[in-house]
Amino acid sequence: MRAAIINNYATDIEISEIPEPVLTADSVLIQVYAASLNPIDSIVRAGYMKDMVPLSFPHVMGYDVSGVVTKVGTDVTGFKPGDAVYARPNQEDAGSLAAVARVKAAELALKPASISHAEAASIPLAGLTAWQALVDKAGLKAGQKILIHSGSGGVGTLAIQIAKHIGAHVATTTSAKNADLVRSLGADEVIYYKTEKFEDTVSDYDVVFDTLGGETMARSFSVMKKGGVLVSIKGQDTDNLAEKHGVRFEWFFMSPSGAQLTELGALIDKGIVKPVIDSSYELSEISAAYDKLADGHAVGKIVVTIR
Repeated sequence: MRAAIINNYATDIEISEIPEPVLTADSVLIQVYAASLNPIDSIVRAGYMKDMVPLSFPHVMGYDVSGVVTKVGTDVTGFKPGDAVYARPNQEDAGSLAAVARVKAAELALKPASISHAEAASIPLAGLTAWQALVDKAGLKAGQKILIHSGSGGVGTLAIQIAKHIGAHVATTTSAKNADLVRSLGADEVIYYKTEKFEDTVSDYDVVFDTLGGETMARSFSVMKKGGVLVSIKGQDTDNLAEKHGVRFEWFFMSPSGAQLTELGALIDKGIVKPVIDSSYELSEISAAYDKLADGHAVGKIVVTIR
């Protein structure tokens, strides 16, 4: 099968012919229609996480997948050939930038019927990250105030919509050119990070969702009320700022979940959550797609169509 691979850390991505993944008892094989890119792709590819996420080579790139089931393992009961599905596979099964992908049934969900495969492929990693940050880690509730950093990014665009569905008051940081977009997604307050300091604009917030780390995360503690929670997917609280400000700090690495993708899919089919696509590429254009990702200014997700 054709796949986008790397042969070592920090090497160029190549389109090569490799064997299809082997079906296991608890997994399915998917004919891939679309995949999407995430910042973690570049981090793993560079080798920055090789102690936590070691790769074997050749390694097929890509974490998000949408497609159609072609084969099911002997222990799989919830899916059948012909089902349109989407997923964020675990690290062992990662490799969605290929003609065929393998996914464990527990990490799989039926694709929302109201959207295309390209749109569905934009959801899993970013959507699960936003869901787990707001629902599982922060326990966000109706009436609470949440600051979501980088609201126009792949995670941020979905986090805004999930937070509004919960019933929270949402502030977000973004650039001026993306203000209308984040407002259309439900943001109540928009802070232009290039010209405004968010700590001069908001205060007494229950939750901060940090997707940037560094000094942005450090400054975020000052806008929180006592007993609040700061959830980060980027930084660690090495200076014990949470304790100093009387708040709880949560860092996490998103976990694959078919059950949560099913819940997200229901919100999508009801029109409550909408995918935001920055751009679309074909597999043959994969180098250009990753150049776009490296630029760091994608609005929503970058998708790659496979068929």
